[in-house]
Amino acid sequence: MTHVLKGFEPRRHYLDFHLAAFAYYDGLEVIDQLKLGAPVQLMTEPENIHDPHAVVIFFENTKIGYVPADYNQELSKFLYFGYGDIFEARIQMVNHETHPERQFRVVVKLKDNR
Repeated sequence: MTHVLKGFEPRRHYLDFHLAAFAYYDGLEVIDQLKLGAPVQLMTEPENIHDPHAVVIFFENTKIGYVPADYNQELSKFLYFGYGDIFEARIQMVNHETHPERQFRVVVKLKDNR
């Protein structure tokens, strides 16, 4: 039996991170559309020769970078085994005045399917 404290609402936050490798992909093609709250898609890339746990981030159909390797192992398992629909990912921070690897932050939350 599940017990829930009256009035308790757990956080949906799963993880957040700076978008890795933005400078190496097509982010500049969509940079003006990467606004606070914009949805992004997460996909595994198990054939990646540098990291078999790689998780690619797309904005619409444009590859804009990766989840940093320090954060991708558990997330890649969920995605690989088909549980990606439990997550929602969005642009959490935009700062065009800093280094390309620090310009965007992404937040991943659990969807509320109640």
